[in-house]
Amino acid sequence: MLEDFAPVLPLFLLASGVGLIILFLSRLFGPYNPNTRKLAPYESGMRPIGPAVRRIPIKFYRVGKLFILFDIEVIFFLPWAVVRRDMGLYGLIVMGVFFFVLLLGFAYEWLAGGLEWEE
Repeated sequence: MLEDFAPVLPLFLLASGVGLIILFLSRLFGPYNPNTRKLAPYESGMRPIGPAVRRIPIKFYRVGKLFILFDIEVIFFLPWAVVRRDMGLYGLIVMGVFFFVLLLGFAYEWLAGGLEWEE
């Protein structure tokens, strides 16, 4: 079983080696003149306001959870819809349970205010 994955190791080593060689050669032959202006954070041509590390509002967390819920729904429902007749009653029951769990996730998002875009 493990021998099926044996070609992955040389590919990984080759890709890592090429990446390291490119980094080394760019540092060796490329210009490297760091100063405070070049090392400063760049944000759309404007000077940064405030610290670079700050707390992220909870609404981004909620949007992330919604994306994961929609993403999981699409990833699992589309293949199921293609082979649903072959799976029979068992496939219908399993996807019903899966749909119920997704429904719980959507209900939690709704009650937590994740669907309210204006706060």
